[in-house]
Amino acid sequence: MRICVVGTGYVGLVVGVCMADLGFEVVCADLDEGKIARLRDGHVPIYEPGLQPILARCQREGRLRFTTDTAAAIADCEVAYIAVGTPGKADGSADISGVLAVADVIAANMARRTVVVIKSTVPVGTADKVRERIGPNARHPFDVVSNPEFLKEGAAVDDFTRPDRIVVGCREPWAADRMRSLYAGFVRSGRPIYIMDNRSAEITKYASNAMLATKISFMNELSRVCESVGADIEMVRRGVGSDTRIGPRFLFAGIGYGGSCFPKDVRALVDFARDAGVELQIASAVETVNHDQKRVLARKIVDRFGEDLTGRRFGIWGLAFKPQTDDMREAPSIVLIEELLERGARVSAYDPEAAETAHAVLGDRITYARDATDAIDGADALLLVTEWNEFRNPDPPVLAQLLREKVVFDGRNIYDPQAMRDAGLEYHGIGRL
Repeated sequence: MRICVVGTGYVGLVVGVCMADLGFEVVCADLDEGKIARLRDGHVPIYEPGLQPILARCQREGRLRFTTDTAAAIADCEVAYIAVGTPGKADGSADISGVLAVADVIAANMARRTVVVIKSTVPVGTADKVRERIGPNARHPFDVVSNPEFLKEGAAVDDFTRPDRIVVGCREPWAADRMRSLYAGFVRSGRPIYIMDNRSAEITKYASNAMLATKISFMNELSRVCESVGADIEMVRRGVGSDTRIGPRFLFAGIGYGGSCFPKDVRALVDFARDAGVELQIASAVETVNHDQKRVLARKIVDRFGEDLTGRRFGIWGLAFKPQTDDMREAPSIVLIEELLERGARVSAYDPEAAETAHAVLGDRITYARDATDAIDGADALLLVTEWNEFRNPDPPVLAQLLREKVVFDGRNIYDPQAMRDAGLEYHGIGRL
């Protein structure tokens, strides 16, 4: 089965590489000539563990190609994935113009019966719009399949090849059969494929991300209650997470979520629900809580050091929105750093992978440290922002020697408060005793 993937961003590249690894012939198409040239040379433009060696192997074995000729790639395929970006507009709605532009190219170049698979995250009703764009000009049978992705950055290869479930929205039985055949290798161990209508599949993606974001924001809001009444959110988390009806995942309090999915998808869900005449009060509150949570660490710093931070230097560990990625989109670190700079502070920061992408956002307004020690040597405080593994087990006495003011702000609650205090450090967590 020949597959074309249009769009070589995060989702498209993972889809293309992983499908080629399953033995399919895959061509990935993109208009960005520079990106395609780098991919042909084996350079992966994103940091995603495990992706580069698979890409190199599939290229070497002839199952994976990259091209800027989208029309030719579509003409040669039986399954065409649409995996272009759907950025959020100023009003919170998703911009699907890129998806519709690809639909036009498919309509003009489809050379056989084709399954058109929307992998981009799109609002409810997008599959219908893609059908309307392709239908009048289609010379061959086709169906539009809504096949949302459920990938975590930093674990995308594993998530794609070992999915919890596969969601397929379509109309035609033959399209459902082809999708079952396409993903047969993923479900041999019993993982389900859910066949449904397009609109149900489209909303499943948004509902999943909004539910996970809700758990995060709920615990973040609860952490403020814990601080007010003298409770420990970590103890609460363990008690709540042991309930099998709730489960332990996504219950960690911190300084808010970021990335390309949760913020955009929660806003888009609220927006298209409003267009349908429904006000999603819970989802709206989730976004409001997260917006405020990103400022919690800055408020703690101001409470400790005062509004005027002139002459102070803060060492930050972690810049990416989460570990195992270099993605800076809507990262809490950006909000924190902007507030510190606005108050006159200097910032030195270290991230194992995100320095380059962070520089594109923050420029030379901060210092990019060589390593974790360099970031905090002589700083007034350590600010733990992203919980990379290398930050998880520092030696508290060494921290006490390096830090001028011996203060630690743990934005992810990964340290033992008592161990820090025993070493003479002043510890501030999120909702912790």
